[in-house]
Amino acid sequence: MDVFPFNDFVLGDHSIVEDFATLNNGVGAIIIGHHVGVGISNIIIGPVTLGNYVMMAQNIVLSGLNHGYEDITLPPRVQKVITKQITIMDNVWIGANSVITAGVTIGKHAVIGAGSVVTKDIPEYSVAVGNPARVIKRYNFETGTWEKV
Repeated sequence: MDVFPFNDFVLGDHSIVEDFATLNNGVGAIIIGHHVGVGISNIIIGPVTLGNYVMMAQNIVLSGLNHGYEDITLPPRVQKVITKQITIMDNVWIGANSVITAGVTIGKHAVIGAGSVVTKDIPEYSVAVGNPARVIKRYNFETGTWEKV
């Protein structure tokens, strides 16, 4: 764990971080709610907030960090660091080998299919898959079923 004292790090009650995971709050806070499972070999680079009962499979990357590249006289490695908050709401399930990019919000009770690359916000009660991820199902509260979009 790369946890620095100058940015917040919170691990909620009954939450777990499995082996080989990397959590780094060097460029932004990491706030993890209660009953969250951070899976084997996950990488979380702040700023990231995870709600309650979030389930993360293996090899997932959540990175609120990007590097500038606009100045072609300098390598991107030495250009400015750009951060954008990632927010994962309550009851979200993220499948193995997914990537959640800076600035994304995933709504309550959404499911992200394995191997997805999430570059835009995902609405609550929806299933998103692919690269880039797109919504393929939404929960219909009137019928009580998940329906294809």
